[in-house]
Amino acid sequence: MNTELAETQTGAPFGAPVYELSRVSKTYARNLVVALEGVDLTLRKGSFTSVIGSSGCGKSTLLKIMAGLIPPSQGRVVLQGEPVTGPRRDIGMMFQQATLFPWKTAVENIVLPIEIRDGKAAAKAALEKAHELLDIVGLKGFENVYPNELSGGMAQRASICRMLITEPAVLLLDEPFSALDELSRDMMNMELQRICREQEATAFLVTHSIQEAVILSDEIVVMKPRPGRVAEVVKVDLPRPRTLEMMTTPEFGEIVEYIRGQLDKGEDM
Repeated sequence: MNTELAETQTGAPFGAPVYELSRVSKTYARNLVVALEGVDLTLRKGSFTSVIGSSGCGKSTLLKIMAGLIPPSQGRVVLQGEPVTGPRRDIGMMFQQATLFPWKTAVENIVLPIEIRDGKAAAKAALEKAHELLDIVGLKGFENVYPNELSGGMAQRASICRMLITEPAVLLLDEPFSALDELSRDMMNMELQRICREQEATAFLVTHSIQEAVILSDEIVVMKPRPGRVAEVVKVDLPRPRTLEMMTTPEFGEIVEYIRGQLDKGEDM
């Protein structure tokens, strides 16, 4: 399996490194559990990377370190040339649940990060951008709708807008569509792909689904069980834009089976 740097549809390599992790390790002092050990990882501008592995392999710990929510025990985490020492404005985060405030409308939820950081005047100035994002994700006309009036998929689209409103350098995605039914999840994955391409976003996804990782990613980081280590970075050499029909092709199936084999090997280590 070719694991060289993924390339764009034009054949040119992705842009300069945006996120760089060097020998990142994490040991939880309370119970001395070694969650991560010696993780090296580079995300390049405009790339989509997924991380996959068995439960307990440190995927969520890795994401929290990248988000600046917890510090590494060892190693270095650098985003756009600056060490990540805590939450930052250029890091966008999306969780498994939409976590929209029920008393705020869709557009109010979207500008909320700006209101918290910069005040109400800045949030008001960002309303035009919020409306543009709602249009991009297909929610035009739902600006003043409250979360309880949105479907699960629509609520997650609003969450995507809230993540993008601050124009982050990288999008960190913690299984954002895992609570949706299979059909809705497939459609949201296609929507996420479209948005990332239009926004030239650099994305990093935690997932338990091999199929989801393959259909979305340029590279897939396969993790070994605890302590979490990188077993292999697999290039997904499928043309873009991806389609759901690709999931039935032999090429897609070959990549899925290869990654499943690598995960099975990891279980024996």
